[in-house]
Amino acid sequence: MARILITSAIPYINGIKHLGNLVGSQLPADLFARYMRARGNEVMFICATDEHGTPAELAAAKAGKPVAEYCAEMHEVQADLARGFRLSFDHFGRSSSQRNHRLTQHFAGQLADHGLIREVSEKMIFSIDDNRFLPDRYIEGTCPNCGYDSARGDQCDNCTKQLDPTDLINPHSTISGSTNLEVRETKHLYLMQRALRDKLEAWIDSKADWPVLTTSIAKKWLNDGDGLQDRGITRDLHWGIPVMKGDQPWPGMEGKVFYVWFDAPIEYIAGTAEWADANGKQDADWERWWRTDKGAEDVTYYQFMGKDNVPFHTLSFPATILGSGEPWKLVDYLKSFNYLNYDGGQFSTSRGRGVFMDQALSILPSDYWRWWLLSHAPESADSEFTWENFQASVNKDLADVLGNFVSRVTKFAKSKLGETVPEGGEFGPQETALIAELGVRIRDYEGYMNAIEVRKAAAELRAIWVIGNEYLQAAAPWSAIKTDPARAEAMIRLSLNLIRVYAILSQPFIPDAAQAMMAAMGSDDWTWPSDVPEAIRALPAGHAFTVPENLFRKITDEERADWQQRFAGKRE
Repeated sequence: MARILITSAIPYINGIKHLGNLVGSQLPADLFARYMRARGNEVMFICATDEHGTPAELAAAKAGKPVAEYCAEMHEVQADLARGFRLSFDHFGRSSSQRNHRLTQHFAGQLADHGLIREVSEKMIFSIDDNRFLPDRYIEGTCPNCGYDSARGDQCDNCTKQLDPTDLINPHSTISGSTNLEVRETKHLYLMQRALRDKLEAWIDSKADWPVLTTSIAKKWLNDGDGLQDRGITRDLHWGIPVMKGDQPWPGMEGKVFYVWFDAPIEYIAGTAEWADANGKQDADWERWWRTDKGAEDVTYYQFMGKDNVPFHTLSFPATILGSGEPWKLVDYLKSFNYLNYDGGQFSTSRGRGVFMDQALSILPSDYWRWWLLSHAPESADSEFTWENFQASVNKDLADVLGNFVSRVTKFAKSKLGETVPEGGEFGPQETALIAELGVRIRDYEGYMNAIEVRKAAAELRAIWVIGNEYLQAAAPWSAIKTDPARAEAMIRLSLNLIRVYAILSQPFIPDAAQAMMAAMGSDDWTWPSDVPEAIRALPAGHAFTVPENLFRKITDEERADWQQRFAGKRE
């Protein structure tokens, strides 16, 4: 049994996320976690809400609430939506937790003790009208690199270049819109990432199996232009983790907090400690996942995230870990994703364009969305959500292939042979051929899932569903029952067992439908079908089954047209 640690990028607290955010991190991470559990491995799957920084303050101000109250409420909203999409986190934490406060301050102290923190007097933008320094995201302007006119003070979302607020052309305050800004001097702490460049490069070079997207982004940030830069880890904000060195005040840093990019990934570790606290466990129980001197040397750690988060997780967070000088676990495999676009453009919260997580669940159950998003995951390039494609995928894959097979088998069996698995005769050449093909395809499916090739795994799963339909059509038990009842019974015995196998294989993608299939077969045996001949005989003759309700309904043209119009948003 392997030990598998999984984290997905932690979502910002400021609002409900759209489907592109979901498929870029949390959903494929859940797919992998469910699969690894199904294979009998010990899994720790951690996520959280990212609650510090400018986005939280701005969103709270817009909502007219104290930032702590706003974050607490939005954490519950996001946790509820995660449950709605059946995201199987072992713990869904909060970066504002006391565990994260203590760990962040601990790491800062360790980095300082190793000479990797320096104090920098820098010029920052001060808003005279707002009477405060404006950290990165409180400022927008024109990107000096690509000319995008809504670049933030920390990064341009158009070209992904990391920026400092003073780099922006024609900057303005996002609080008041004021351009009455001036540059003033303030002091901040910087993590000396350049001092760790050789270690980081050697570590990245050792990851030959990483996806090309991950490695190319990491190398670009390591080498392009001036290469890896030292980066500020503190900000002039009111909401955040106070700047302390361990448990001692940091001289000259009074009133400042740690920058969100620094504390957010530390929450992966802190979230595991929160899991231990919530379950009455000891520190040793979470440390065995994260400290290589306490058991984590045999853990394989996987991260899932969109491509915009890759620089922080291949360079900055590893710099924190390596620079601490302590035996913390580093990521073994980082699965990154491109962007999901929406119907010819981008998702947009401000314009109400696209489908957001709460809206999606108000229309259809989570399995419909899980299947489409995962089977169209933006792995090798950006992908695009269209309503026509969504309708076709649901109707053909889920309703016509999987749902149709389950319905035909169970209804025919009940009406012609009763409500228990029939005895029948021995399997013939058709059944032997199906079992052989199923065995080959399951091995291929396992290979794709082990390699986290999401789209290929989905295609292979669909192919596994298809061979059941092809078998049923060729074997034609409705004809055989008239001339050779024992032969027809054998066909149905195999087909009912195949439904149970489908439930096990499909559970990582569509957990609710999988549960419905397993319940209909009167079983709770989720043993992985490593031995296909044995798995196809798991439900013996006389075992009771039921006809499930329709697993998937088809999406009508009228519904599609209505949703397409409803979520089109305001065009610019």
